[in-house]
Amino acid sequence: MFSFTGQLDAYSEKQFKTYLEDVLQANPSSVVIDLTNIDFIDSSGLGALVQIAKQCNSSKRSFLVVGNARVVQTIKLVRLEEFLHLAPDLNAALNHLNA
Repeated sequence: MFSFTGQLDAYSEKQFKTYLEDVLQANPSSVVIDLTNIDFIDSSGLGALVQIAKQCNSSKRSFLVVGNARVVQTIKLVRLEEFLHLAPDLNAALNHLNA
């Protein structure tokens, strides 16, 4: 599980994506991205999430995203909730992985 704070935008997207790609290469386990403490997400941040989701899909690993109301609203606005496997909360995401 990975928790992030601050903003996921054009300024931080490259660092976010590079960090997760490095972790994914080193560790083949499932991924839960906790964005409940993210203040702001823009199209660059969504694009980074899509890239990570594609990598997880191609390597057949589970991938879930948990967000706060603002993040969830943004993800649903662009209809990515199914592709990003948006979970209602952290417990639901972890239970899904353990099922």
